[in-house]
Amino acid sequence: MRFMIILLFALSCFQIQAQNGIDFFHGTWEEALEEAKAQDKLIFVDAYAVWCGPCKRMAKNVFTDKKVGEFYNKNFINMKIDMEKKMGRAFGRTYPVSAFPTLMYIDHKGKLVHQVKGGQQIDPFIKLGKFAISKIDNSKDFEVAYEKGDRSPELVYNYVKALNKAGKPSLKIANEYIRSQKDLTTDQNLKFLLEATTDADSRVFDLMIKHKSAIEKLTSKETVKNKIEKACYRSAEKAVEYQNAELHKDALKKMKKYVPEKAGQFAVQADMKFCLACGDGKKYLKACEKYAKKEAKNDPEKLNDLALAISQNFPEDNNALKKAEKYAKKATEKGNEYNYYMTYATILLKNGKKKDALKMANKSLDLAKGNRGVEGTVMRLIRKIENS
Repeated sequence: MRFMIILLFALSCFQIQAQNGIDFFHGTWEEALEEAKAQDKLIFVDAYAVWCGPCKRMAKNVFTDKKVGEFYNKNFINMKIDMEKKMGRAFGRTYPVSAFPTLMYIDHKGKLVHQVKGGQQIDPFIKLGKFAISKIDNSKDFEVAYEKGDRSPELVYNYVKALNKAGKPSLKIANEYIRSQKDLTTDQNLKFLLEATTDADSRVFDLMIKHKSAIEKLTSKETVKNKIEKACYRSAEKAVEYQNAELHKDALKKMKKYVPEKAGQFAVQADMKFCLACGDGKKYLKACEKYAKKEAKNDPEKLNDLALAISQNFPEDNNALKKAEKYAKKATEKGNEYNYYMTYATILLKNGKKKDALKMANKSLDLAKGNRGVEGTVMRLIRKIENS
């Protein structure tokens, strides 16, 4: 009985970990290709070696992250391949690897779409995945038929879907189709409205909201919420690009109304980006304070990134550098990583605290021992501090 309890506990812990991070596919390479084709996804491959330090760090700190898991599980068939075992050696004959880890993105036909050598941290790793997805562009296949006059619902739907997947504008095509339809309540057109919604500041978004209940019955509430969230993020990005305050407010308002559980986090991050784009230092630092308290409070990586962003964007602002120092210090308290101490040392030096900066840089060097490339970088920082 006791054994069964321990076993059940272990299994439940494994399930929680899998749900919070990447769920890796455990079949053969041929089965992964079939799955990628069936789900219309790329395959992400972590080509690793068991002795590789950066591989271990990614496995421990990046692949287990909830945000990473949500993105990669949704968008990829994920595989870990030990390149020194039989399967890895066979895989390496087609996809040679000269460094570990090598992160690969491969389509269902076996074509290598993109690859990067070396370990990644959480946000860069997600950006890497988004970049790989953006390189897949099947829209031209549908564009030819569309330009020849094919306006069949299936063709237009696939055309819009391909444009969206490639990160290309699709609203013009979507609006042309919608104007041609007398009844938007058919299953086919409801499905189209969901796919065509890319921006919260659009007529397509308003129509999707109008038919929200019917689309939820056809798909799910979670699917519709995810679409609304993405559309709000897209509009917030446009607000930053054009420094449009009304568009920024509208994106915050719609997120609060339709996805209230994520509105707080969204507002804080959107405010930071918008204030920075508009050059409003005071409001930007206020938004940073909110972010540090609500989102980055116990996350050393987020605190470290925040400190770096402030110090890089406001290198001559004493008040900003004091805040950057505060967040960098918190990052070292929450996480014992060499890069956090490097950031802290760099900011301390900017604030004229040479002795403290040298102490933190040496702490960084201790933590970086064994990693030659990193040791060299830290040593250069130490020499810079000593010669300042």
